[in-house]
Amino acid sequence: MKKLVLAVMALMVFAAPAAAVEVEGDVYAGVYDEYVWRGLKLSGSQPVLQAGMDMSFNGFTVSYWTNTQLSSSSQGLIDTEGDGINDANVLGHDEVTETDIVLDYSFDVNDMLSISVGDIYYNFNVPGNTHELYVGASLNTILAPSLTIYYDYQAAKGAMANGSDAAGMYYVLAGGHDIELAKNLGLSLGAAVSYADESPFLTEDVDNSGNEQPYSELHNYELSVGLSYAVSEQVSIDVSALYTDSLSDEAEFAMGKDAVSTGGVSVTLAF
Repeated sequence: MKKLVLAVMALMVFAAPAAAVEVEGDVYAGVYDEYVWRGLKLSGSQPVLQAGMDMSFNGFTVSYWTNTQLSSSSQGLIDTEGDGINDANVLGHDEVTETDIVLDYSFDVNDMLSISVGDIYYNFNVPGNTHELYVGASLNTILAPSLTIYYDYQAAKGAMANGSDAAGMYYVLAGGHDIELAKNLGLSLGAAVSYADESPFLTEDVDNSGNEQPYSELHNYELSVGLSYAVSEQVSIDVSALYTDSLSDEAEFAMGKDAVSTGGVSVTLAF
């Protein structure tokens, strides 16, 4: 994967005239009380450190992101006994549980419509590394509505209970609004709803015996709020919070019966 990233970066540089290449980027780090992804609690209800870097030029972006456990958890991530208790893959202090590499290309179709396409490589500390292709469209209008479609073309193979391939699709409809509260201080509000079409990591118990497979149902909704303060032109501090809950019985099995919330603070350096 590292060779692929280097090859893509080289291609992006040499594919454009030297005078037209303007490289921008940022590095960031944040501490959060829990790692929540698509409504799933992935840090055993313990705090995490999330950090990354983005490099962008000529519409292309290469991103690196990592999640580190800040406290050990006696609760694992997998229920091996089918009793509702996650007892496998217990998380250790300072353990890097996930590293993602994203290749993205974004462009404006016109003043109203923007398109993004890319690939996400998920590298976990447990078996199950995978890739997702995605395509997204957003409108430059009130509430900035967007639709993003993800396709997991790796973990979907053989993911159904009968051994057949899953559809591996995940859809997110989102919107938001930014408000300038004062000089250098902004408020961001967001909302999203998702639909899982046999997405490999979102499963239901198909026969009440621990035999799980991906489902096709509404998955979750998310509400988010954030405050961003620009310390300078390059440095900003962000405080954010997220609330999410399931939208179907199948999603409740995957996410748990209780709604999930998380929050944290991060610092970003742009260059």
